[in-house]
Amino acid sequence: MDYLDIIKEMKKGDYRPVYFLHGEEAYFIDAITDFVEANCLNETEKAFNQTVLYGKETTAMQVVDAARRMPMMAPRQLVVIKEAQSMRDIAALESYVNQPALTTVLLICHKHKKLRMNTKLGKLLKQKSLVFESKRLYDNQVPAFIKKYIKSIKLEINESAAELLAEYLGTDLGKVVNELDKLAINLAPSSLVDVKIIEENIGISRSYNVFELQKALALQDKEKIYRIVNYFSVQPKKNPFVLVVGSLYNFFSKVLIYHGVAKLDEQAILSALNLKSRYFLKDYRAAARSFPYSKTKEIIGILHEYDLKSKGVDMNLTNVPDGDLCKEMIYKIIH
Repeated sequence: MDYLDIIKEMKKGDYRPVYFLHGEEAYFIDAITDFVEANCLNETEKAFNQTVLYGKETTAMQVVDAARRMPMMAPRQLVVIKEAQSMRDIAALESYVNQPALTTVLLICHKHKKLRMNTKLGKLLKQKSLVFESKRLYDNQVPAFIKKYIKSIKLEINESAAELLAEYLGTDLGKVVNELDKLAINLAPSSLVDVKIIEENIGISRSYNVFELQKALALQDKEKIYRIVNYFSVQPKKNPFVLVVGSLYNFFSKVLIYHGVAKLDEQAILSALNLKSRYFLKDYRAAARSFPYSKTKEIIGILHEYDLKSKGVDMNLTNVPDGDLCKEMIYKIIH
């Protein structure tokens, strides 16, 4: 079950006695926790039946005592342990997990790290509770997350818009969801989110963005390349240099892979490039034609060099604006 499946089950009023949420990605854990706290009990029931504990300040005995209490004037009670990764004696919850109270919903939030599931507690949790591992998404998984979340808030999105959002918002899912929720407020249900909508509501230019720069580089359209780079230099907050470098590094890394798999069938190429659809395949093909294998390797070296410069590794460049670094880097790439 992913986090939306868990929430969907809860919306039906189906709650398990114990939930164990753990892993590196905080967003999914927070989303489930927020839903449970808002919906498991009604406002009248919460006063006597909702307990929130924090791992650093809590012992296993306190958790068990709270979870073993009977609910007051309600069919169930809710006990939430936040920051459970900071509990020193979390292993002592074994006895409760083995025989949980059926009138309690115990939600254990173990954020930013996984619990070793081969321990006695881990094995019991797998047998007796709903365990959800909150995995951090890779860059190429964010578009799929965006499309699924967009569907959950009754909107639609096309492939290019999802890719553009993912490229600009990165893997900070809290930030991604915040921007998508703004769209839900401003748009009618079932609206299609396209690049134009993103430009109007989120502030990403459909003409001057890193996707357009990648296409221009792939086609060796020097006039367009310099228009985009000049735009980046005068709008540095909208187009941070470190983001531009990272995006181009991902792009040319895939161009390098494409050189190695170009003779395979299309599905094998998509798999090698970690692409869910063929929408962007034409850009990698064009870039491979414009930049031979040896030149692509050289470009990756240039991007690595300027990534270090942007992070202050070259102390001689402390006063050089990011816009000038960007222009210099692009000049080296196309020449």
